[in-house]
Amino acid sequence: MPVAKPNYSFEKRQRDLAKKKKQDEKRLKKLAKGGGAIADGDTPAATDGDKPLQ
Repeated sequence: MPVAKPNYSFEKRQRDLAKKKKQDEKRLKKLAKGGGAIADGDTPAATDGDKPLQ
């Protein structure tokens, strides 16, 4: 009878999802504690449409 092989890609995906969830919770906790300031990575990038016309 063949033995089932472990699905390493599934395990890695689960670890990555847990890590991302933990980081999000930490970020939200930091925002709540800091008075709602926007973190550096959360600022929207400027686009060409944001530039004033000359």
